[in-house]
Amino acid sequence: MFPIRDHNPSGRVPYVTYALIAVNIAVFVVSWFGLRGEYALAEFYYTWGLVPAWLMQGEGYSALISHMFLHGGWMHLAGNMLFLWIFGDNLEDVLGHLRYILFYLACGLAAAALQVAGDPGFDGPLIGASGAIAGVLGGYLVLFPRARVDVLLIFIIFFRVFSIPAWIVLGIWFAVQSFNGYSATEDGVAYLAHIGGFIAGAVLVLPVLMRRGFWAQNNGKPPHPAAEYPVSPSRIPRVPKR
Repeated sequence: MFPIRDHNPSGRVPYVTYALIAVNIAVFVVSWFGLRGEYALAEFYYTWGLVPAWLMQGEGYSALISHMFLHGGWMHLAGNMLFLWIFGDNLEDVLGHLRYILFYLACGLAAAALQVAGDPGFDGPLIGASGAIAGVLGGYLVLFPRARVDVLLIFIIFFRVFSIPAWIVLGIWFAVQSFNGYSATEDGVAYLAHIGGFIAGAVLVLPVLMRRGFWAQNNGKPPHPAAEYPVSPSRIPRVPKR
């Protein structure tokens, strides 16, 4: 089960969200197709990725920012950009362009801080925008818990799209990250970074929530009419049985 869109249109063009997606894709394409051989790619990741052991020795501070724009594969990139596409525009709409990019980077730094604190001796590079994007999810959950999110459920050969509240979708996502982080699963995913980013995002938007009183005014729903997605009938002609 994963989200494919929300019913929460933004009131302004999300230029920063578009730019973040474009930069992440550009960096991935250049690194994967511009570097020749696994050694060159590994060197690139160690140069620009965040290595906790090096950071604890006072080195590689620039990687605190650069690691947020690196990805280890197409699926890693696609998953992160999908979540940013769905939820980022609404945070940018509420915060404004400048405050949104500062919010995004702050969540990424908080995510990195918790991951480094959890395993300060790790000598491999941490890469990915998922910590910062987790902050976007945390902020979205606080501001729009009752916004409708369409999720695609895949069960063997069964496909179905369901529209459910954001607090269920994002709550399940955070619960999975927390469980995996607590059980210390070793699958190459920085779960602590996801947890740290999510919590940071939720906390950072609290002043906005208090000032605008979103819940008091809209009961956790978007402050404007929800988008509707019509479902058109299939154009595939029916073949009569003989």
